[in-house]
Amino acid sequence: MARRLVIIGGDAAGMSAAAQARRMTSTGELEIVAFERSTRTSYAACGLPYLVGGFVKAPDSLVARTPQQHRANGIDVRTRHDVVAIDTQASAVTVRDLDAAAESTLRYDELLIGTGASGISPPWPGIDAHGVLQLRTLDDAAQVERLLGAGARRAVVVGAGYIGLEVAEGLLERGLAVTVVERLDAPMGAVLDADMAAGVAQAMRAAGIDLRLHTAVTGFTTVGGRVTAVETASGPFEADLVLIGLGVRPNVELARAAGIGVGAAGGILVDNHQRTDTPHIWAAGDCVESHHRVTGRSVVVALGTHANKQGRVAGTNIAGGEVTFGGVLGTAITRFKELEIARTGLTEQEAAAAGFDAIGVTTEALNRAHYFPDAQPMKIKIVAERGTGRLLGAQIVGGEGAGKRIDVFATALWNNMSVAEVGGMDLSYAPPFSPVWDPVLLAAGKSASSI
Repeated sequence: MARRLVIIGGDAAGMSAAAQARRMTSTGELEIVAFERSTRTSYAACGLPYLVGGFVKAPDSLVARTPQQHRANGIDVRTRHDVVAIDTQASAVTVRDLDAAAESTLRYDELLIGTGASGISPPWPGIDAHGVLQLRTLDDAAQVERLLGAGARRAVVVGAGYIGLEVAEGLLERGLAVTVVERLDAPMGAVLDADMAAGVAQAMRAAGIDLRLHTAVTGFTTVGGRVTAVETASGPFEADLVLIGLGVRPNVELARAAGIGVGAAGGILVDNHQRTDTPHIWAAGDCVESHHRVTGRSVVVALGTHANKQGRVAGTNIAGGEVTFGGVLGTAITRFKELEIARTGLTEQEAAAAGFDAIGVTTEALNRAHYFPDAQPMKIKIVAERGTGRLLGAQIVGGEGAGKRIDVFATALWNNMSVAEVGGMDLSYAPPFSPVWDPVLLAAGKSASSI
């Protein structure tokens, strides 16, 4: 008789696990049932700001695999089904069919929790008004499109992190007047040091965005149930459309209610095989804590790259394989118009908070040979441990080709390299792509001599 794998959540982690387990086992060996509360599976939420901005034209292009495609591959996907309870003693889940308004139970041999994360939504007065939303799903993107079609011309984006920055660019591209309200004193303030974030603020304002820093939202003005303004301590900002991008929190309520361990960082506790502390229950994606390779601490880093990898690790191990997830560095990249922004490891502020005696060294360079047409500047900041020279993190803000250089630093961090070792690496060179001394090598060399 086939074992049964039940999966809660039909997006990145859950369906990566399902697909990997299906590749390794036949339907006669392992039955796979995946429950998803929405109507869609396996879509790229990271592409939603670019859909809103018109850079991506078709919503369906963000869908990697539909429920029908998963079913054709031998995975029993049940959409519009919400798992409301886990009984670890009976090895069963209680599932609510949202369309039929009926509940049932299903036993499992193995259970994977891939419940993801939800956007932070403070209890501000008026936050439920028409026109105030987050951009987390394709349905959210469709709602933005309806508001634009109905004549929305003034947008306020609350939060200047990754999503806020990308959404602001998209709405600006669509011709809206855009205000970005951020309570910190810099955009990207949670992921960049202030000296690196200054260039982002400059680019936003140069593009025509009304960037309001150190400004706290207090609520929303509404008329007839519709938003008309965002209220702040500095006064109101008129709006027909408000998008909130304040980060996310792991969806752990289901696991916690079942007695499954949740860590201090707020995510489900798992080992490097993606096992929880409860037998036969696994977890992956934005709902779990991961091992940070620099600090050694457990952290929650909600990125699709991690979710897909963790899902594949879990699926492999559930199917009888033996693989581990190597941890995270928090490597990420985004852009605002022509400006590329990237980071990996620790910022100078994070390094100090983690107890490192750290130094931050900033270098300015060009993305290609100075004599080659359209050479553009970039700024690289390296964070290293004083005395040992150990690389702790890096940040990059600059023009074309700047951002993906962060992957060199991420590779070096993964392998515990010192800045001196990074400065001696054999990197490619040709005038259209780099000066003879690549900016990575220049920055590492300057850092090594400063320690």
